[in-house]
Amino acid sequence: MRDVRVSEATGSVLDWMVARCEGWDSYDVHSNGQLELERISDGGHCWLRCFTPSTDWLQGGPIIEREGINLNFMQFDSPQYWTAHIRHSGKVRFGAVGPTPLIASMRCYVASNLGDIVEVPEGVNHGA
Repeated sequence: MRDVRVSEATGSVLDWMVARCEGWDSYDVHSNGQLELERISDGGHCWLRCFTPSTDWLQGGPIIEREGINLNFMQFDSPQYWTAHIRHSGKVRFGAVGPTPLIASMRCYVASNLGDIVEVPEGVNHGA
């Protein structure tokens, strides 16, 4: 295991963090960087291949909507970036930034559930 700052997480590392927040039980990272997940249910196993909520709106979008994550595009000079915030009772409780709306949102979601630093298994590669 190694400690990874959520603010720096991308690729399969960020996707694995989101999967952990979503309650997935185990994982495998393929050579192409795709994250394969397993959830154990009463009736057996449920597999989900290619879990990439930090790049796929069909997977990340429902999390953004369910969690009420607010997004803003920031462009002062360069570089451009996105901010994501979760508010409770009108106050910002968690915030994150990223180069895309999905990365910023997933970082925000992970930080709100797991904190600013997360222990990640060695098999999950940062750049994958």
